[in-house]
Amino acid sequence: MRAMSTTYRMPGAVLTEREHSVPLVHGDPSRGTIGVFTRELAAPDGLDRPYLVFLQGGPGFEAARPTSPPSGWMARALVDFRVLLLDQRGTGRSTPVGPVIPGAAAADQAEYLTHFRADAIVRDLELIRGELGVARWSLLGQSFGGFTSLTYLSLAPEGLREVLITGGLAPIDNRPVDEVYAATWVRVREANQRYHDRYPGDLDRLRAILRRLDEEDVRLPNGDRLTSRRFRQTGMWLGDSAGFERLHHLLELPFGSAAFMVDAQMASAWERNPIYATLHESSYADGGATRWSAHRLAPEEAVTGDLLGAEHVFPWMWDDYAGLRAHREAAQLLAQHAWPRLYDADRLARNEVPVAATVYVDDVYVERSFAEETARGVRGLRAWVTNEYAHNGLRADGERILGRLLDMVRGRA
Repeated sequence: MRAMSTTYRMPGAVLTEREHSVPLVHGDPSRGTIGVFTRELAAPDGLDRPYLVFLQGGPGFEAARPTSPPSGWMARALVDFRVLLLDQRGTGRSTPVGPVIPGAAAADQAEYLTHFRADAIVRDLELIRGELGVARWSLLGQSFGGFTSLTYLSLAPEGLREVLITGGLAPIDNRPVDEVYAATWVRVREANQRYHDRYPGDLDRLRAILRRLDEEDVRLPNGDRLTSRRFRQTGMWLGDSAGFERLHHLLELPFGSAAFMVDAQMASAWERNPIYATLHESSYADGGATRWSAHRLAPEEAVTGDLLGAEHVFPWMWDDYAGLRAHREAAQLLAQHAWPRLYDADRLARNEVPVAATVYVDDVYVERSFAEETARGVRGLRAWVTNEYAHNGLRADGERILGRLLDMVRGRA
């Protein structure tokens, strides 16, 4: 069945929106179908250019939405491509994952969620590629999108012309998930130190806030209690180029003021897309169970002290965040789930698809040493190791980063 499509025009671009039907479980049509949404973005004079598929970060977030006119990396991409923006299964305008299956047993909910990882996303794209009649297309993968790009290179490289990865070189050779999370705690400790070196007065403010949150029942505008452990998750910002200032501007507000309470509630994105939390550790599970790895390996000062965490999930989150509670039992089961492999290290070692990738030196989310190891393990991959950007480099300076990666992958740099 051909996808239903609608076309719009805006300044600087033509948009074609499509709704695709894909199997919930690839290889088992008896499990039914779900919807997957794509938005094609093309320059008015570029409707026949080759495709660049954008795979966004996450897991659990929809594709970036284009501005009018297109800007940043999208503006640069339209010079050479049509851009295909995929709302990965379970996100955005694709069939959403909210409470999963209302009233269903936790085991059924957990099993349902096992079908929303990178391997299923790749198989969705292969069906869409066939629908659109594309022989090969290019990929741009940011963060989790880079992880998914490596899965694509493992499962279906015959569909790829070239691959560009920004801040998303995952460990590919069955590295234990505990090693990954141990490394992230080292990086986040370094980021905390850099933050307090920049804003030395904020440490006392932070400690005072954490102390009051332990002693008082402070309620956010949505009714959730603002606990100290929840507030420590503002450390997520430490991996963003503008994050130090966002954190500082929160800490400087009077405690309990309307501005402080609203900003503290908005500091977390966990509830908007629940599978971001519920499936997060699975994105690092190249085989085996995660067993709440980030929680087990957390240093004591990240539990009871003043060390702010980053992209770490904890079992208590399904209590502290009302928007996650529907997934509580399923999340507990998924933490013990034996996940299948995502990458084929042998096939990647024989890779024939041109690949270029950024490796950010101070990346808080993706460990640099493991990323460089992956770069060596993918045949022909050209790496740009840089300390110019944080993990959000593509969003911060997308035209330059995309342009350089294209030059690298095509042998011009």
